[in-house]
Amino acid sequence: MIPARSAPLSCYAADKVTHQSPFAPGQTLLIDADDTLWENNIYFERAIAAFISWLDHKEYTGQQVRERLNEVERENVRRHGYGLLSFRRALMTCFQRLSTEPITPQKHERILSFAQSIADQEIELLEGVAKALPQLALRHRLILMTKGNEAEQADKLSRSGLRGYFTGVEVPREKDPDAYRAVCGKYELAPPATWMIGNSPRSDINPALASGLHAVYIHHPHTWVLEHEHLDAAPEGQLLLEMPSFGDLLRYF
Repeated sequence: MIPARSAPLSCYAADKVTHQSPFAPGQTLLIDADDTLWENNIYFERAIAAFISWLDHKEYTGQQVRERLNEVERENVRRHGYGLLSFRRALMTCFQRLSTEPITPQKHERILSFAQSIADQEIELLEGVAKALPQLALRHRLILMTKGNEAEQADKLSRSGLRGYFTGVEVPREKDPDAYRAVCGKYELAPPATWMIGNSPRSDINPALASGLHAVYIHHPHTWVLEHEHLDAAPEGQLLLEMPSFGDLLRYF
């Protein structure tokens, strides 16, 4: 689902950027990980669908169970952050709120298995990443900037085989304007030559624009519902580009 737009976007058409104003080498590209470099949310969606089917609630529809789980996840990320541990807690809490039966050891293990199915997934790079990232690293400074559980993200990055292309890795608790400003300060980045690249309007695009950076929104059809948000228009002097896949970055950078 592509979020609705609250205002017209300040975007260059692909032909205009490619042929008339390519961005010079030496840019800094802050790049998101989950659902930008590799698949992530589809595995959570499969686990949630399996949980809802197993729960087989007699009073609530599957959609209503999902809405309750979304509520629990919102609560959990505020308290416990992101990642599989938070997701496990959310499944447990959702079961406790919706079921009239206690969690037996067998049910406890079954619920844990839904989250474990995500941990067991191999890293699946998204289209264009394997080709584009090495070329981008030759011309620009790449910094991974992704929220989540730091240990989990470090493990995924290691298994992805992409670590060597990044000069830095940042895993803030939230990707808000303050987090972007902190990264710019840490690495002495100049906002006019710094871009945030990702699939989440809520975490990648809008806060980056609010902190004075440019942004690139790469569409992903299964972005987590809690990351949906209207895309803000780019402020004067900043750019917001949209593209369908990571490989399209080579047409700009």
